Amino acid sequence: MSYKRSRYSNFIKPIFGLIDLSIIIGCIFLFEINLISTSVFIVYIALLWIVIAVKNHFYEVQRHTRFIQVVPLLFRQFLFFGLILYAYIGVFKQPNISRLALAKYLLFVFLLILAFKLFTLFLLRKYRAVLKGNTRNVIVIGDNEKTRQLIKTIRTRLDYGYNFKQQFKINDNHALRTCFDYIIENDIDEIYFSVAELSNRQINSLVDFADNNLRELKFIPDNKDIFSKKLKYEYYDYIPVLSIRTIPLQEPVNKFVKRLFDILFSVFIIVFVLSWLTPILAIIIKLESKGPVFFKQSRNGFNYEEFDCYKFRSMTPNKDAHLHQATKGDHRITKVGAFIRKTSIDELPQFFNVLFGDMSVVGPRPHMVSHTNLYAQRVDKFMVRHFVKPGITGLAQVSGFRGEIEREKDIINRVKYDIFYIENWSLLLDLKIIFQTFTNALKGEEKAY
Repeated sequence: MSYKRSRYSNFIKPIFGLIDLSIIIGCIFLFEINLISTSVFIVYIALLWIVIAVKNHFYEVQRHTRFIQVVPLLFRQFLFFGLILYAYIGVFKQPNISRLALAKYLLFVFLLILAFKLFTLFLLRKYRAVLKGNTRNVIVIGDNEKTRQLIKTIRTRLDYGYNFKQQFKINDNHALRTCFDYIIENDIDEIYFSVAELSNRQINSLVDFADNNLRELKFIPDNKDIFSKKLKYEYYDYIPVLSIRTIPLQEPVNKFVKRLFDILFSVFIIVFVLSWLTPILAIIIKLESKGPVFFKQSRNGFNYEEFDCYKFRSMTPNKDAHLHQATKGDHRITKVGAFIRKTSIDELPQFFNVLFGDMSVVGPRPHMVSHTNLYAQRVDKFMVRHFVKPGITGLAQVSGFRGEIEREKDIINRVKYDIFYIENWSLLLDLKIIFQTFTNALKGEEKAY
């Protein structure tokens, strides 16, 4: 049926907005706020909710939007909504309004809309994946690694609601015309094309065709050499300037929030975990083999500066510790060392590095200096990892790319995940990575040796 191919139902966003407004207005009557004029208050909050939502793009949640992206959107919406809520007291001179009741109202509305938004997002995904509703017909132009990855994503992520129809290889203008005919005949909604495989003239023809036939056109950049996914578009006077990447942690507020979190989290671990665990491990490590309790190794951190990274010693003292990474069945690893490496307990002293400011709780994992120099020459964009502080854990590690580098593909994928993290940082993403790290440590990981 035709309705199943629409990108978004024209009624979904207005309906969601009306339901939110109903919640906002309906909850007023659940609390004794002591309003002089309820009708004026309703008009005030309803109008300003809509204004904030438009400015905040609150209802611009796409089918590929992740749950973790919705929560900051909601917090931002309610931060401004809370400000205008309390501004009502002064603007309309309402001294008798109960501030406590207003706070309870705000919290209650926040929880209701949060639950509703997450539930509807989940419901829409199930609707697309199970009932095949709200789908979009798409084609992909080009045949390379990126287009194949995109096609695989479209086919596996059924909750996105994309119906992959055909892949085209454009060798000449005749092939492009054949593609145009196919788009019209098969009612294609979205066209994805690889910039690397089309000439400028072909791209212009494709843009003209899409505009004239009301088809949505999206391009896949040739990021064989550029792993960046986010480009920053700015104007210098009237001249458009495109920056290759944006780094959220370069913003002072984000930097402050992350540093504050690092300090609080590291102090918590040091006081409540390391304070009693360190003496116990010190005795066990000393009983099994001679040598220090802690192992210190030079690694590269923020801005490529070297720092001493601390661990509980898990190997017998050896001259190759600073040169060779641990491998499976490594004879240097002690019995207690095998256990603390498997559970990642050996990494806990790095919370002192976090407290001292050399590291962060979450970030790209630092490598040995010798390995950093090697990978910097072999792996393109490897040095981008040093735009932020290294972490005890990271997105690459919880995504299956921790431990020994067995193939070049391992380090390339690790760099891709690290760059994605750098460009898409949020405190919620950090919390998600910490939670995944903890669960992985409990389950045990294949490459934790």
